[in-house]
Amino acid sequence: METTIAQNICLNLPLGFTEVEVNVSNDTNIEELIYILINDNKVPVYLEKECYKEIEKHLRDHVDNNYNLVTDKIIQDAKSNTIDVEEIIKEWEKMIREETAEFGEKVCASDEELFALAYHKLVHSPALETMLQLEHTYAQTIRHRVDERDRQIKSLSDIQTDEMTKAVDRLEDEDMNERKINEIAARHFEDHSFLRVQLTSELETLKEAQRREYREWIMQILEQNQAKGSLPTPNSPLSPSLSTVMSFREPCGFDNDLQNLYLNEESFTIHLGSQLKQMHNIRVLTADVIDLCSINETCLEPTPQLLQTSLALYSNDLSGLVLLTDPVVGTWFTTGFSSICQRSTEFHFPHIEDQYEAINNVIKNHLKDGNSKLLQPGDFYITRHSNLPEVHVVFHMVTDDRLKSADINSRNAVILGLRSILKVACSYDITSLTIPLLLQYEMTEEMTVAWCTKRAELVFKCVKGFMIEMASWGGSDLKNLQFLLPRGLSHEVFQSLTAMLPSIFKVSNPLILKST
Repeated sequence: METTIAQNICLNLPLGFTEVEVNVSNDTNIEELIYILINDNKVPVYLEKECYKEIEKHLRDHVDNNYNLVTDKIIQDAKSNTIDVEEIIKEWEKMIREETAEFGEKVCASDEELFALAYHKLVHSPALETMLQLEHTYAQTIRHRVDERDRQIKSLSDIQTDEMTKAVDRLEDEDMNERKINEIAARHFEDHSFLRVQLTSELETLKEAQRREYREWIMQILEQNQAKGSLPTPNSPLSPSLSTVMSFREPCGFDNDLQNLYLNEESFTIHLGSQLKQMHNIRVLTADVIDLCSINETCLEPTPQLLQTSLALYSNDLSGLVLLTDPVVGTWFTTGFSSICQRSTEFHFPHIEDQYEAINNVIKNHLKDGNSKLLQPGDFYITRHSNLPEVHVVFHMVTDDRLKSADINSRNAVILGLRSILKVACSYDITSLTIPLLLQYEMTEEMTVAWCTKRAELVFKCVKGFMIEMASWGGSDLKNLQFLLPRGLSHEVFQSLTAMLPSIFKVSNPLILKST
């Protein structure tokens, strides 16, 4: 029989609130209790998440203590032979089999598996165009709301800046002092935070509604297609009519955009291995890594890159990208990347913010060095995407300023991190991978021609060795490898870097026969 122990807990809530006495026991619903505390104490909206985590930590600690007391009592009873241990073991075994999915019998596929199967079947059917048009229309709605959110936040910031400037100019007047300046600053911060949280919450609600409606539509359209052999055109209440969008077609200048995006590029076909040769495609290009993940928002139709993303989403032919970042998850360079991800709804995987939060939780629990709170150079974490062009998996690899040195070698932590990334790619059906060749995204003063040549040669040779090593382990072949160079690289340096590639890799050259 379960024992319940009640205990009165005094908590000091954040923001200087008075002490609140809370009664917590084993069967207390902590989530409900936390929201009651937040509402009763009128916690500001922008601090709810932080307050929630703090209160939850204290409450769960005390609940765990209650469970420990109950467990200790049961253990003491077991030691004194006052309970039937065999009967308890049988009861536990029964509950685990009935209540735990991991140990229970799998009766049917999960909702995620069913949706994946349905999507994969429809995307390889005549329904593909309708699906892409619906996704594109959803994305246009989200982009409009994101732009409107940013406009309102900027407008408020401009108004607050003008107000603060005028207040500072009047600081010498009798009716203005430092205390009032601080009050204005505090009010500005609260108003700004409240507006941002409010607009972001509305945007997230819209995304969840789109996600739910889209997934329901996929399942419904599959059932109708199987039953009637026809594919009706949907009309979403969250976006303009699809028939209107599909009836108005306008070229989006895709070819011109590619010419502007990739100023320099060159492709090679190589062979690796001495006996059982394997063929790979290598492409070297100069571009901005963020542009590779961006969608042409001026198009009124889905871009061809998104078509390829959809077709290969649930296949063994995935595409990956190595994105250099700092030790803090979701900051610094990845801010621009996150903004791109947020401009459309993620229908298949958790949203980028939720993925970052899950990664942070894993990092906190599994860091090798207990005294360190940050990732180390060479470490990487993975995010999954279905709303980016030609990218399904992003490897966020941690780097530092030591990469700017010309003296790094093959034992550098970041180089070894590339080895681990290639291993993961071959193990999980990632057959196309984009790697920054110089391990830098922008040209700086210290990146001379000699520096670039030495760095490119190191990365070329290391990647070649890693690919040969991975081929001996089995798994998927890395069919396409793309080396990315900074956009500001001169054409002459680009030519010198691509010229060294045939001397490192065995390039496949055609034989030209001349008739006499």
